[in-house]
Amino acid sequence: MNPEEPKFLFNQVKPMSQRERWLLLGQRGCVLWFTGLSGSGKSTIARGLEYKLIHAGRAAYVLDGDEIRTGLNKDLGFAPEQRNENLRRIAEVARLFAECGIICITSFISPLRANRDAARQIIGPDRFFEIYLDVPLAVCEARDPKGMYKKARAGIVKNFTGIDAAYEAPENPDIKLDTTARPPDEIVEQLYDVLMQRHFIPLVSATGDHFI
Repeated sequence: MNPEEPKFLFNQVKPMSQRERWLLLGQRGCVLWFTGLSGSGKSTIARGLEYKLIHAGRAAYVLDGDEIRTGLNKDLGFAPEQRNENLRRIAEVARLFAECGIICITSFISPLRANRDAARQIIGPDRFFEIYLDVPLAVCEARDPKGMYKKARAGIVKNFTGIDAAYEAPENPDIKLDTTARPPDEIVEQLYDVLMQRHFIPLVSATGDHFI
């Protein structure tokens, strides 16, 4: 090392503040929590929004139920208390994403209001959007992208939401969507506009104002 080269002293480095991180990223972190029956279009809309955000130069990431169940939460089953823990862990991970400035998009049935309310409290109500995909059971069952409704009707899969397990629809969701009436790309544009209107993106206005 050149004796004149300044040394990097780790003990002098302070954690980066949330404000500084968000200013550098040019966006505020938040969580878009998609909820709805299997087949309602959660994953389709979530992936579409992620794609649009990333191609617009924004930092975004989808937390998907199948991926979480085979990784982070592979130790959990489907008993009520384990389902609760599954969603609690997801909310904690989503909170970390939001705190570091990422737009986190979650795609889970999350059928119980108590779980969704708990997620809102963990993440923070000012950066949590409960997005309800309000699609009739008959439509979801007709789509049946994973063949789960057929298995549930045959008794192969037990406690399947919408068939033999309850789904508690949000009473006052931040956003309610019907994927039977509108194409996915139109819904993605709506959600992108919401993020802009709420000043999560971009963080700086045309006049140079910072929305932090």
